This record gives sequence, structure tokens and C-alpha cells, in this order.
Amino acid sequence: MLKLKITFILLFIIGLGAVSIYLNTDWFTTNPIQISHRVSPWLENKRPGARGGKLGLPVAFTLSGYYRLTSVNVVLAADIATNKYAHPIWSLVTESNSVPTASFVYGGFIRGMHPAVKGARADPLEPGVAYRLLIKTKEQAAQHDFSLSPQN
Repeated sequence: MLKLKITFILLFIIGLGAVSIYLNTDWFTTNPIQISHRVSPWLENKRPGARGGKLGLPVAFTLSGYYRLTSVNVVLAADIATNKYAHPIWSLVTESNSVPTASFVYGGFIRGMHPAVKGARADPLEPGVAYRLLIKTKEQAAQHDFSLSPQN
């Protein structure tokens, strides 16, 4: 009987330790996608689908890792604040698997993805206007606000 009590107490302590580790660490969570951007004037002539440079200065986005994106949208930040379904000024989707990517350029192509509306192209970005990048994978979603400063 004493061995049964000791076994039960040990199992209870181990169970409490496991619950404590689960609740107090992030071992079992996925890391959120982090996005950064930079204005890259040196990419001006290397951007596919840029409609002859009419998109303004290139904006390059970098992700915190390689992800298989299922959708990429850029909307006006003011529109998304008042309308959950704001009209995107650039939208890419995929029906199958896109190639894992860690960076891309606004208005460019991402392998395995295509415009949400056939033949649609990205609208030009205007300096001083706030935009929001919305990306999705099968498991996660992330967003990033950006703008071109007026002096760019």
C-alpha cells in the first residue's frame, strides 16, 4: 500500500511539472511571422511585372523565415481600418503549393503564385500614404504596415 501511495505522489508531481513546463514555456507554440520592409532603389530595373517603372520605388519585404504563402495582399491602411474587406491594390494567390520564400518585392512575382484577378497588376505606391501588407500561409497569417516617405 505504501508503494502505491509513493507511486501516486511521484506521478502527481511529474504531472504538475509537465503542466508547469507547458504553461510557462513557448516550446509548443509556433513563432509568429515577422515582416520587415525596405525601399530599394537599386532594384528599380530588376523588378518583373513593374510596368516600366510606374510602380514607384521598389519596396522589398523580408520574412522571418521561409514560408509557403497562400495569399499576399496590399491594401490602404485607412481602408482596412473602416472596411474588413478592403479592395487590395496588389493581390496574389495560389491554388497549390507556392515555393517557400523569405523575401519578395511589391508588384513582383512569387513562384507558384498568380494575381487573384487574371491579368491584374499592382497599383503604384504613393509617398506619404500608409499601406498594410497581409500574408497568409496554411497555418498562420501576418500583417505589416509600411509607407514610402515623401523624400524617397
